Amino acid sequence: MKSTSLFWAISVCLTCWYLLAFALRRAILPFPHEVMLCFLYELQGELGIHVLWSLWRVLLSIALALITAVPFGIALGQLNRLRKLCEPFLYLLYPIPKVVFVPLLILFFGIGEIPKVLTIYLVLFFQIAVLVRDRTSEIRPELILSVKSLGAGRRAMFRFVYLPAALPAIFTAIRQSTGTAIAVLYLAELFATRYGLGYYIYLTGSTLLDYRAMYAGIMAMSLLGLGIYYALDPIERKVCPWNFLKLTE
Repeated sequence: MKSTSLFWAISVCLTCWYLLAFALRRAILPFPHEVMLCFLYELQGELGIHVLWSLWRVLLSIALALITAVPFGIALGQLNRLRKLCEPFLYLLYPIPKVVFVPLLILFFGIGEIPKVLTIYLVLFFQIAVLVRDRTSEIRPELILSVKSLGAGRRAMFRFVYLPAALPAIFTAIRQSTGTAIAVLYLAELFATRYGLGYYIYLTGSTLLDYRAMYAGIMAMSLLGLGIYYALDPIERKVCPWNFLKLTE
């Protein structure tokens, strides 16, 4: 069902693109088949390198966010004192667009990979932490007490109670923040770098005026976000199958 819907959505977008390109008849909007041929050609060379750099930055940011935001969100959901202490800061920082931190991160960490990864990481961290907090705070107290009565320690509670309860929220958070993370990736790769899809799109469109290559870069960035979004489905089915059983009942 999802594949069929995606196919029809792509078909409608391509049809609109063809009609608009035919009506406009300008170099700034080439036909889709021209962009596709350029995409396939460039992917074997320079574009492929930029895709790998962007993919590496996104995956590293996701890994760092999972390692830090999941325990933090679980702690907020279960420890009232910690929640009262940290929630004012969470509410203060969460609504701020994380892109505004890019110049500050470059000032503090230089022009290497750290500012780019940290910018995407900040987007993911707050999304995951908030949703995990909400999910784990809803765990029934009698369930926690029953597991503790069996002699479960903190490690066992995290592994068998808190983490399974938080897994659906983690996948939801990653899906919700994928689009924002890709948008932030584009902006982060405009600063002091020679590799990445953001740099490639800006270079080919604004400097080289190669609009086919620019749209090919946009297509690559769209496929990157789409690939991450859909790659989560089989992983989620494997690590928390009970969530899909609820949906099919």
